[in-house]
Amino acid sequence: MAAAARVSAAPKPARKPKPVEYNILFTATLCLLAAGAVMVYSASSARTLLEGQGDGTVYLVKYLAFGTVGLVVMQLLARGGLELLPRLTPALLGISFLMLIAVKIPGIGIEINGARRWIGAGPLQFQPSELMKLSLVLYAAGLLATTPARLKTVRGVTGPLLLVAGAAMLLIASQPDLGTSLVIAFTLGALLLVAGAPIRLIGTIAGIGAVLVMLFIVVEPYRAARLTAFINPWAHADSVGFQSVQGQIALGSGGFFGVGLGESVQKVFYLPEAHTDFILAVIGEELGIAGICGLLFLYGLIGYAGLRTAKTAATRYAQLLAAGLTALIICQALLNIFAVLGIAPLTGVPLPFISSGSSSLLVLLATMGLLLNIAARSTSHLAALPEPAGYRADAQGSRGAERVDRRGGDGRPRRARTGGGRAAEGRGR
Repeated sequence: MAAAARVSAAPKPARKPKPVEYNILFTATLCLLAAGAVMVYSASSARTLLEGQGDGTVYLVKYLAFGTVGLVVMQLLARGGLELLPRLTPALLGISFLMLIAVKIPGIGIEINGARRWIGAGPLQFQPSELMKLSLVLYAAGLLATTPARLKTVRGVTGPLLLVAGAAMLLIASQPDLGTSLVIAFTLGALLLVAGAPIRLIGTIAGIGAVLVMLFIVVEPYRAARLTAFINPWAHADSVGFQSVQGQIALGSGGFFGVGLGESVQKVFYLPEAHTDFILAVIGEELGIAGICGLLFLYGLIGYAGLRTAKTAATRYAQLLAAGLTALIICQALLNIFAVLGIAPLTGVPLPFISSGSSSLLVLLATMGLLLNIAARSTSHLAALPEPAGYRADAQGSRGAERVDRRGGDGRPRRARTGGGRAAEGRGR
């Protein structure tokens, strides 16, 4: 009984601490989610009240509901194993393609503002292109990890990778959703660069892609109009350049510290899609340059910790997957920020973790869950230093400073060696 009591009273082993990259990623994600909840409510409440859509918390409740589900998914993926992920990737990729095709079928696909991008019914709608982004990163990481020789030639890269990615991007762009296609293109380009593809090869693929994008823009009049508005939005302030101009007015009105949280004027009367694509303009007006810099700092933390995770990952697959997941988040964030600031044409891409968008929020939190999983398995843990020579643990188990260099292994004094004194005298002369 006494022995059993001693066994039951034995202290539990200490939990292994998480790497610093894991803590940075987790903290930055929670900070972005908190900022997203505040800004979605601020950007949507006034307009929904004026339009008679309840008490102004419609989009906040939706954000919190899908954010909670996304956090659960993130935690499950962060704790699960990566061993089954390569086996599940083909099935996930196939489901993504089937959903993209289903969007085209009348009665299944939902059309909003002239775009058919969603499937579902009522408030439960899902955008398949968001799932396709993650599926392609998983597919590309697995392919480049198992067959690195493909990176040496254009034919090797364009065969299995760019054909699959190209087919997905064409389906997405035909919805129409050119912004998501560009996010995929930039993400895969970054992944090829990290995988070690020659710069000349990446430049060739990028050049071909740029020509195809320009042709795609010229074919559709509204895309050409967006490009014209990007070059000089103020010349088209009453038509295609209206959103860009109102976003720039909001940013300029904020100054350095902003007009105050909830005090934006543009979001109520002038700025369309204030709680989704252009939520950064509301942040700039209400919180100023300081608020935007804080947001950029959080994305910078994700980029830094994600690349550190990729560098210290145990396997090549984990390294490429971490780099691809990080690139997916950062490329989407930069594309949205550049569009709002007027550095890039409008693409309709939401700001990661901030904009109101259920599909984007769920998939991005799943992406972060996989990245946290890799970070938790990172090899960057601090190794325990070996015990210095001449020191040993005392009888009580503490790390004492008991010198043993003059004692033998049994604790008794060592005998002097023959001729030791003469050698010492010789060295002293």
